[in-house]
Amino acid sequence: MSFKKTQLSFEETKLFPKVLMDYVNGDASLSPFYQYKPAIPEFKNAIADRGAKSINRLLLVKTIKDRYQKNAPGLSEFTQKNILQLMDDKCFTVTTGHQLCLFTGPLYFIYKIISAINLTQKLREEYPDKHFVPVYWMASEDHDFAEINHAYLFGKKVEWKSEVVGGPVGKIPTDSLKPVLDELFSIMGESGKTSGLQELFNRAYTSYKTLSEATFFLVDKLFGKYGLVIIDADNTELKKEFLPVITDELLNQNSFKLISDTNGKLSKAGVEAQVNSREINLFYMDEKGRNRIEKQGDKYSIVGTDKAFTTEEITALLKQSPERFSPNVVLRPVYQQMILPNLAYIGGPAEIAYWMQLKAVFEKYNVMFPILIPRSSATVIDKGTKGRMDKLKLTVKDLFRDVEEVVKEFVTQNSTGDIAFETEKEQLAKIYETIIQKTKEIDPTVAAIPEAELQKQYNALKNIETKLMRAQKQKHETSVAQIRKLKEKLFPDGVLQERHDNFIPFYLAYGESFIETLAQNLTPFEYRMTVLEEE
Repeated sequence: MSFKKTQLSFEETKLFPKVLMDYVNGDASLSPFYQYKPAIPEFKNAIADRGAKSINRLLLVKTIKDRYQKNAPGLSEFTQKNILQLMDDKCFTVTTGHQLCLFTGPLYFIYKIISAINLTQKLREEYPDKHFVPVYWMASEDHDFAEINHAYLFGKKVEWKSEVVGGPVGKIPTDSLKPVLDELFSIMGESGKTSGLQELFNRAYTSYKTLSEATFFLVDKLFGKYGLVIIDADNTELKKEFLPVITDELLNQNSFKLISDTNGKLSKAGVEAQVNSREINLFYMDEKGRNRIEKQGDKYSIVGTDKAFTTEEITALLKQSPERFSPNVVLRPVYQQMILPNLAYIGGPAEIAYWMQLKAVFEKYNVMFPILIPRSSATVIDKGTKGRMDKLKLTVKDLFRDVEEVVKEFVTQNSTGDIAFETEKEQLAKIYETIIQKTKEIDPTVAAIPEAELQKQYNALKNIETKLMRAQKQKHETSVAQIRKLKEKLFPDGVLQERHDNFIPFYLAYGESFIETLAQNLTPFEYRMTVLEEE
């Protein structure tokens, strides 16, 4: 199995936001909103800056080891080595984070982790006297179940309908997943590769009681051989490290003020805010859910409940039970950087944009702002799809064009005659130019009459072209339908394959080598769309 690698600029795909393209192209208007450029030479300064800020490495390693012993006792030697290296002041991390999507969710979850793994490998080559560890940050405290409860494969949606929703998704019990697994296995069918993947999912979602535990196990089994270290920061001891920020957030609401100011500056630079800061960017978590904290008068109210605390009560609770306080999307990055020796964050386009809203918050708490590295993007084309493309004489670039433009071009090139009247239009223009000139010389007040007639002729030709195109499309009906099916397969629901499809069909087709192929082809600092065509 081999793949041909083709790359397109983000601009060519017309599917990436302007802020991402401006960022990777070094647009000066964005420079106030980040610390380092997304380039390998920038890591020299980042290493020095990160090394100057100490973290509790002993606690970090103990927490990680305890979780692996509980969730993935058979961890790989590479991962075990990486965990122990985190004790060394010369060891740094590259982190990516994501929600606990069912069966890993869309493909870009895989791409984010591979991007982190590949970047650490590149850094080891550039800085051999240092150690670098890829980290997956589990967003186990998120509570938007609807975003993570499904996966798409083979054109079908597999959905988990749990009755236990509303709180942190990581704590949702997996005991209601049995019918979802049955549905998934039915769709997957039976084969040698199917049985291995089914066994993996079965172990993950039936041997472990919560979604957090299941996802931890699953991700370790997929990426442990590459030395990936997984961290679930829903942990009492780790949150004690974050107490100064939580306390300041409750008492002074500084993040709201800082982000509001930054959003205004970003707006002037033409960048739309991705997240909106609340006055208090914290949730209160207990066995009943994860609810926002609001300051109402002299009390801290837990939205959606009858709970309310005085300042003295909530600060006392914070010291006693820090695990009950959960940072939202605004403060979670600060938490991450406070407990990890982190150099870079790997994120998608929207993540890169929202991290830019946070730089002033990092400065407020004297926390290093990491290098923001856009994750790799890819589209995978199997051999059958490649064969249909070749038969229709479609290129990779054609796939990213508007489908109607591609259809029109195909029909024009394959019609029995020229169905465009460009030559005739030019001839009409010359004829009417003479008529219009004569009219102006004789009576300028009626010059508009031949001009209107010329437009009528243009419209008539366009009408004929439309009818001829419709007739030719019918003649090439099969080919036109194939073009549309190709577009829909590679851009399901009109979005990039990576934002919709799950990795399962590709894993079933190529086995473990699918992830290895991605790792070989998704090269760090290549800020382009990678297209892999099976040969």
